[in-house]
Amino acid sequence: MNEMKDLYTELAPGLNISKVLTGLWQIADMEKDGNILDPNVTSLAMSPYVEAGLTTFDMADHYGSAEVIAGTFKKTHPLGSQAKLLTKWVPKPGKSSLEETRDAIQLSLDRLQSEQIDLMQFHAWSYPDPTWLDQLFWLQELKEEGLIKHIGLTNFDSAHLRIACASGIPIVSNQICYSLIDQRAAGEMAKVCQEYGVKILAFGTLAGGFLSEKWLGKTEPALENEATWSQMKYKRFIDAAGGWSKFQNLLETVNTIAENHRVSIANVATRFIIDQPEVGGVIIGARLGQSAHVEETMKLFSFSLSEKDKAAIREAQSLLTAIPGDCGDEYRKPPFLTASGDLSHHLESFPKPYEAMAVAKGSLQVFSGTVWEGMAGYSRATRRGNRISVSGTTATHSQRMIGGKDAAAQAHFVIDKIEAAITSLGGKMEDVIRTRIFVNNIKDWEAVARAHGQRFADIRPANTLVEAKLVGEGYLVEIEAEAEIL
Repeated sequence: MNEMKDLYTELAPGLNISKVLTGLWQIADMEKDGNILDPNVTSLAMSPYVEAGLTTFDMADHYGSAEVIAGTFKKTHPLGSQAKLLTKWVPKPGKSSLEETRDAIQLSLDRLQSEQIDLMQFHAWSYPDPTWLDQLFWLQELKEEGLIKHIGLTNFDSAHLRIACASGIPIVSNQICYSLIDQRAAGEMAKVCQEYGVKILAFGTLAGGFLSEKWLGKTEPALENEATWSQMKYKRFIDAAGGWSKFQNLLETVNTIAENHRVSIANVATRFIIDQPEVGGVIIGARLGQSAHVEETMKLFSFSLSEKDKAAIREAQSLLTAIPGDCGDEYRKPPFLTASGDLSHHLESFPKPYEAMAVAKGSLQVFSGTVWEGMAGYSRATRRGNRISVSGTTATHSQRMIGGKDAAAQAHFVIDKIEAAITSLGGKMEDVIRTRIFVNNIKDWEAVARAHGQRFADIRPANTLVEAKLVGEGYLVEIEAEAEIL
């Protein structure tokens, strides 16, 4: 039996959290009909968690009144001082400013009735628009001012986690979907986390409640209006993983293991994720005041999975279809594995990263704003007819070099800029027919080539990679591209 000390972990220096975090996203679901919960009454339902040692709560600026409820608990309840309150900032796409960032953080501070946020987790909708990097650098400034104790990310993919870390932003965690069904985090994400000392905060470990005895041996549900947002979302994950039959096979395997340990399917499913070395904690959703399941959750620390147990689970997982893409892709590209199957309940549209300007002979041009464009007299990209030519591009954003000494990070940011230019001129990445890569030192060729391979895996443009002495100290890679819109 595990000691109760295993209930806690140091996520970052000075930030100790319980390995099981209580997620408050269902507050939004409970309030979706406009019935705002009374924070004084609802906050009382947080006390059983803290009493049991589950001291950490996860919320966001868009989880209904979750921040207000949690702040009320911390400020007024006798156990409030023991609570760790982690929240998120999910800004809308488009240009922003330090002032807007400060206002967003101050709003959370006011709701939480706190002078400092333990962990502010940032979500970016669109990577080609470099505003997300500006916002992270601004969060870093607010951290230095003392408004934020630690910075985390939420729903970042491995490439952009790498970019943020390599650029010197002190990221301590990335909150992403990770479950027996969704194993994307076990791949490139785990490698980047290990390389940069980032911990995963895993949500979706119970797949919206599907990983439970309730669904064992049951026929496939229709799930229409009576379903919760979580059920609608994770049914899409099950469909993407190969369907109900394969899911039932996994459920039967986990159930056999659960019966042997005299615990629940949910316990086994969660314990498997907790045991992954890159995981700092798992987040289990709660409907405050309606169902606590504290005793059930604490059973997680009453047993251990044997290597035989884990091997059986991995064998059942091997029959599933891998969830496509990288972590967080469900919020950025099809297939949208969200509650609505698209982004309609999150966003209306994405603004273009750059403004296209009409020039001579019917051409269009875009500029990324680097000092080089004005000094040397060129555009980031030019479109004439159905053809787009993108200039040689380095990892430059405003006055900053992005990606530090990490060649892969620089390459990914360069490709983001190329995508920004092409999409701003009416094209898409699938239109790219040619790329040329120049590395400053041939030793970086493989890291850069792998980054190119990740981003162009399904496009396969013609490509050349050569060693060349690049202009500008610290730049490791330069890429140019050509696209043709059909």
